[in-house]
Amino acid sequence: MSAIQYLFYKTVRNRTYNRLFRRFRQMKLLRLSITCLLLGSMGASISAQGQPATDRPNFLIVYGEGSGWVSTSVQMEEGNPQSKSEFIETPNLERLAANGVTFSRGYALSPRCTPSRAGLYTGKSPGLLHMTYVTASGLEGRNPGDNLKLIPPAPVTELPVEETTYAEILKQSGYATAHFGKWHLGRVDPTEHGFDESDGPNANDSPSGRDFNQAEYAITADKGIDFMRRQVAAGRPFLLEVDHYPIMNNRNVQEEMMAERLDMDANFGRMYDALEELGVADNTYVIFTTDHGTQGQLNAPLNNGKGSLLEGGIRVPFIIGGPSVRAGEWSGEPVTALDILPTIADLSGNASIVKEDVEGGSLVSILRDKEGEVERSREEIVFHFPHYDLNNAGPATALMLGDYKLVKNYEEDQPQLYNIALDPGETKDLASDMPDLVVELDQKLVAYLEEIDAQMPRPNPDYY
Repeated sequence: MSAIQYLFYKTVRNRTYNRLFRRFRQMKLLRLSITCLLLGSMGASISAQGQPATDRPNFLIVYGEGSGWVSTSVQMEEGNPQSKSEFIETPNLERLAANGVTFSRGYALSPRCTPSRAGLYTGKSPGLLHMTYVTASGLEGRNPGDNLKLIPPAPVTELPVEETTYAEILKQSGYATAHFGKWHLGRVDPTEHGFDESDGPNANDSPSGRDFNQAEYAITADKGIDFMRRQVAAGRPFLLEVDHYPIMNNRNVQEEMMAERLDMDANFGRMYDALEELGVADNTYVIFTTDHGTQGQLNAPLNNGKGSLLEGGIRVPFIIGGPSVRAGEWSGEPVTALDILPTIADLSGNASIVKEDVEGGSLVSILRDKEGEVERSREEIVFHFPHYDLNNAGPATALMLGDYKLVKNYEEDQPQLYNIALDPGETKDLASDMPDLVVELDQKLVAYLEEIDAQMPRPNPDYY
């Protein structure tokens, strides 16, 4: 019997057992304990809620590295052709968008890698976790000897094992979980954070010790496809995350972007195709987003890029497809990576075990209904980045409420105010025109930072 024939046989057999199980349960002929025993001998599994595991949705998360809002050929905003790349083609991401919802105002949690990733897995902001930068010094992209007005705080750079990740939530209810690719959350292996399988606590270097090259995306995709195949054969629901590595070749930046996005998209397409081949595409949610904007000024019409709290640094692609998700539509609701944990928990039937200190909200109602809303613990969204970086104006915090965004730079202490809906390029500062709104938003910003005991920059006594 070939591998394909065997897989087909196993799939049909498991489906038959599932139908029998539901019939027996309806007739009250079997006790749950006996059912578990029988199904266990058949190679199936029962979830913590007593439902067949194969009835529960799977999750494929693909997390991009340094890919901004216009770094793909997916039009991120309805009616706005400027919201996609003019030279990069990502046809497989276009397939995902055609089968799901594209969030026009999707945000990473920071303009740098580690903070964004910390918030993604936990549903807590980098400010709350004190994981606001990529190095313990809190300083990169500037020289220690530079005449800096402020001294940035020293952040946490290792994701605490006490924090609950979405992998741990799903693992509690019988899911198989795996993480392959870039981790960048310290030296503790992802298997200590709820993932059954991983290829290590990788940072910007791949497991092979190489910087990004064309082979790396294929390697991680191969691992992901193999993992999915094994779980489908076992009749077990799964959560798979595949994370990309950064561009580190010696070509010009535009050529690097094009090559990296093509490789990323091609291997995303291979995993997407595998869902169809394995017969689980109709029961799998696929999520694509990235950790921050592209480096430099390659995020037009948005302003700035990696390292900055302006839109070019934090507004990113954000697409979700899957069962009962509205197909080929856009949403203008502001969403962030904090919302992914509660969304996964909700879709998998685990919403009740999400802890109260999670700051994100479930996106399920928006995915299914154009009029849906996100319920979070607070109405404002805050991005805290108390650090110097290559492309920023110094330590800053930004707060969004509705269509307005306040950016508070701590060197100058002169808040800037933008209407993101009308001016996504942040070209017109409205602070002098709307002083009352500036005061209101600044009060909310200060109150939030005090509530989470955020680390703040302090004056440099040696500044001259």
